[in-house]
Amino acid sequence: MIRALGPKIPSRRVPPITFAHRGARAHAPENTLEAFNLGLRLGASGLESDVWLTADGIPVLDHDGVVGRIRRKPISSVNRSDLPSYIPSLADLFSELGTGFDLSLDIKDPAAGGPTVEVALAADPTMAERLWLCHDDLDLLCSWRSENAAPRLVVSTRLRRLKSGPERLAAQMRERDIDAVNFHHSDWSGGLTTLFHRFGRLSFAWDAQFDRVLDGLLRMGVDAVYSDHVDRMADSLARHLATLTED
Repeated sequence: MIRALGPKIPSRRVPPITFAHRGARAHAPENTLEAFNLGLRLGASGLESDVWLTADGIPVLDHDGVVGRIRRKPISSVNRSDLPSYIPSLADLFSELGTGFDLSLDIKDPAAGGPTVEVALAADPTMAERLWLCHDDLDLLCSWRSENAAPRLVVSTRLRRLKSGPERLAAQMRERDIDAVNFHHSDWSGGLTTLFHRFGRLSFAWDAQFDRVLDGLLRMGVDAVYSDHVDRMADSLARHLATLTED
């Protein structure tokens, strides 16, 4: 639960990124082109989804990674042409919406990391600056970076899973040039955002669904929030930016 509001802590990224989680899933079927389109129209500056690789090597956007109502099959065993029409490929997303937004992708299938970067750069060579690849394994994250492709890298985990604590993680991230850490909103405090900022790392917060949570996170200096409720998120960011101009 978000702590009581304290003094405002500056974020490193102004304005913070507002990611529409699985598109505007509170308003449209999740992970569909409709939901992604609506998320941007409602004011999100970024989109979020999960990536899997089909049997024929196509990165697609889906949460569970399985298809079929009775006989469930992993997406990795199905060709792109045999998937339900509502599951978009990453290329479909760029074709439909362009590349003028930040994109956070949880790489659920490690084999999808490299092809995901390739598709993004094919759509727009500058997309690497706005492509945030998320995973909890630091080695895997770094393997998706090459001389020709340098996507943004995000450690996505929970505070309780850090055996050596957050300061050690922040130091490892700085050593390996990993850009951001993504914790559940309930893990964050002003002291924790300050810690990661001191190491030059960004602080992302997911599952921010309510006004009080969103307002609190922005006040404690997070650099990105993820929400199903894009309208609430956009309103919270507007309130936050208004307070910055008043100071």
